[in-house]
Amino acid sequence: MGFTKYLIVFVVGGLLCVIGQLLISLTRLTSARILVVFVTAGVVLTGLGLYEPLVEFANAGATVPLTGFGYTLAKGAIEGAKQSGVVGAFTGGLSAASGGISAAMIFGYIFAVLFRPKTKK
Repeated sequence: MGFTKYLIVFVVGGLLCVIGQLLISLTRLTSARILVVFVTAGVVLTGLGLYEPLVEFANAGATVPLTGFGYTLAKGAIEGAKQSGVVGAFTGGLSAASGGISAAMIFGYIFAVLFRPKTKK
């Protein structure tokens, strides 16, 4: 993978972060609501077939941010529905995202044990 691909990943991921910062700075939305907006946007854009081309273009620049989590949930739900019908639509998203969620929990625990986090004062 050449330098250009890394630049594309960085720019697309950065633009998604800029959108988040603009929502924080220009609206009265709470951080939790902004997170929900990003995940929901990823799901909706995937359902409309608009997010897949961005993933193919930007790879991790599109899959690592929260919109990518919505993309993973929606893609899993679509595949699950194709395989198992309505039940698959509910279980497919969780199955698709379970690896990333498990990794976040495991690594979070390991780092909490290793680095002894402190509360803010």
